[in-house]
Amino acid sequence: MRIGILLPGFSANEDDWAIPVQQHLVQKLAARHDVRVIALRYPHQKQAYQLGNTTIYPLGFGAQARGLRRLQLWQRAFRLIRRLHHEKPFDILHAMWADETGLVTAWSGRWLGIKTVVSIAGGELAYLPDIDYGLQLSTFSHWTVGQALKGATAITLGCCYMQKRLQACSYDIPKEKVYILPQGVDTAIFHPDGTAYEPNRLIHVASLVPVKAQHILLDAIAQLPQVQLDIIGDGARREELETLAQQLNINNRVYFLGKVHHLNLPHYYRRAALHILTSLHEGQGMVSLEAAACGTPTISTNVGIVPDDRDLGISVPINDSRALAKAIQQLLNNPTELEAQRQKACDAVKKRYTLSQTVEQLEHLYQKIMV
Repeated sequence: MRIGILLPGFSANEDDWAIPVQQHLVQKLAARHDVRVIALRYPHQKQAYQLGNTTIYPLGFGAQARGLRRLQLWQRAFRLIRRLHHEKPFDILHAMWADETGLVTAWSGRWLGIKTVVSIAGGELAYLPDIDYGLQLSTFSHWTVGQALKGATAITLGCCYMQKRLQACSYDIPKEKVYILPQGVDTAIFHPDGTAYEPNRLIHVASLVPVKAQHILLDAIAQLPQVQLDIIGDGARREELETLAQQLNINNRVYFLGKVHHLNLPHYYRRAALHILTSLHEGQGMVSLEAAACGTPTISTNVGIVPDDRDLGISVPINDSRALAKAIQQLLNNPTELEAQRQKACDAVKKRYTLSQTVEQLEHLYQKIMV
């Protein structure tokens, strides 16, 4: 098949890892199909380039293109897709994120007669005014998402939580064009290697931003004097969270490690007993699958993929540090149960959430909508 994938950004080179999960997927698809990537905003260049078997066509508009510049970006993207389609017709256009990438994909598909898939991958359906998060907050963004979803031939979601969010957003999307299709993990990178985990070490992997609610995590750690926590990721809240750790007197056992290279993440997952996710919203929660693939289950708030599959871990209410601390303590206090949960998490990925399985499911979906 000839597949066009639209993304907000893509890796500028093999060491860039701009959006790792999408890079993995593109590489896997490109090994079996003719894949061309249209990157709207990153990298900041306009010259097409090759990465493995894939040609990337960047528009290079940057993250700050708003207003008239945004409309110019969309127009240029339409023209590029039309040119590429005339050179070598696409069978499928697939947008990752149901924002402007989804809108451009849906409109291009309608105008050029190409079947389209739009994958909801982040905050498109979120409405969290207290932290100013989610594309449902503004009329324009709500409209943009609606155009993407209503115009798509098929829509994919990463979990049942997102299906509920879609229903809550009142877009009136026909159920028959919505598919729950989690994005799988590359088990060539994320897998156990025999490393023994440290019984009281936890890990949290996320950007340090309000929607991840790390203050709840730190409050839970303060209730668990025996545990240590590795926090991997950076962001606007880092200084605030480091200050909070000092105020809670846990700064000697909470380690802010900053950004870690994608290929080094398995080392940190493997040495932790549990992975903790405290988000207020997750489109899926890829980190939970990465951790599980390494044999580390997740204790997560009841968003994202963990509530769908008890083998991946345990879910607790959002904004409830006591419930979180209790769930952590119960598993750490029961090594037999913890070991069983670790094995179940790893097995779940092998059976249901590998990257190869995602590619096969996407191929089936592409073929279905092309009929």
